[in-house]
Amino acid sequence: MFITFEGIDLSGKSTQAKLLYDYLRRRKHKVILVREPGGTYTSERIRDILLDKSHKKMNALTEFLLFSASRHQLTEEVIKPHLQKRYIVICDRYYDSSTAYQGYGGKIEMSTIEEINKIASNKLNPDITFFVDIDMAESSRRRTAMKKSRDRMESKKSAYFKKVIAGYRKLAVLNKNRFLKLNGSKSIEELQTEILNTLRKRNTNV
Repeated sequence: MFITFEGIDLSGKSTQAKLLYDYLRRRKHKVILVREPGGTYTSERIRDILLDKSHKKMNALTEFLLFSASRHQLTEEVIKPHLQKRYIVICDRYYDSSTAYQGYGGKIEMSTIEEINKIASNKLNPDITFFVDIDMAESSRRRTAMKKSRDRMESKKSAYFKKVIAGYRKLAVLNKNRFLKLNGSKSIEELQTEILNTLRKRNTNV
């Protein structure tokens, strides 16, 4: 099973991905947890470039192609081989992030996004995507409370992230069979229970 987690930064998606990974390991499942961009030596080097604030002049298409290059390396080097070995693969972000961020947020033509996403993922689709949804005000509140600094991607304007959020919500509507939209304002425990209950309905061994 290939499970992805999506949402804007500080939505809690990474926390839920890690909790699911820990739960499945305790249950003795073969499972790995990877992140985007990253997950391989090459992909982590690309991540460093993408998040480095010194690259302020990076073009939107350059940004998208770098994310896609990182994704392709991760897919071919890690994700597909583990799925072939019957692992459960949990990925913190996948191609839906590019659709939301570089497509709806960055205004790259959706036909371009869709075509490159297919190439980068080698047409590999998640079995289920958990979208942890919060609004921009909640994201800002959490950042202030955590005193978290911003990387290059996080330094973009609020208007950009509002478009990203709207994009994610549209994706959830367009992909109802794959997406599960979760209310990110719920407690960590409530979200974890909802995620596990959803997976149990699909796989009695979880």
